[in-house]
Amino acid sequence: MNRLIPFIGFMLLVVLFGFGIWWNTQHDQNAIPSPLLNKPAPAFNLPKLYEPTQMVGKADLLGKPYLLNVFASWCIECGVEHPVLAAEGPSLGVQLVGYNYKDAPADAKNWLAQHGNPYNLLIADEPGRTAIDFGVYGAPESFLIDAKGVIRYKHIGPLTPDVVAKELKPAIAAMLKEAP
Repeated sequence: MNRLIPFIGFMLLVVLFGFGIWWNTQHDQNAIPSPLLNKPAPAFNLPKLYEPTQMVGKADLLGKPYLLNVFASWCIECGVEHPVLAAEGPSLGVQLVGYNYKDAPADAKNWLAQHGNPYNLLIADEPGRTAIDFGVYGAPESFLIDAKGVIRYKHIGPLTPDVVAKELKPAIAAMLKEAP
């Protein structure tokens, strides 16, 4: 009987690890569900990047849907995403709001001067406090927010042509279809 206990313990570990491996193969490991989906976007009041004395808040953006794109000059993947935003942004049918995250304004402005500015509006969150309310893990991240201020879609990581075609554009179409 004493020899059976270690064998049973070993078999339980094999079953547990096997279940863990199976579970990981059945679920997208890059998908991090947001508790904010289909809930109102957090209230915010942030300065414009190029006009820091002018503030932009959630209430200012109500009435039209927009894509809030979190980026920073220090973010390597933002450089990968940026040409996609420049190419696809005009065809999305929603306002593109750049959300500069934990970045010195001068660095962000230099980065945009070098790479181009695809955004309709640029806001800055240098300390990164408002990003916490949005549940931002890092840059880049994108939030599709409807005209009523409700978060309809979130993407963590760079937007690629494939993501835009297969996820973002269908999410925009569904959101616009639901709008009165």
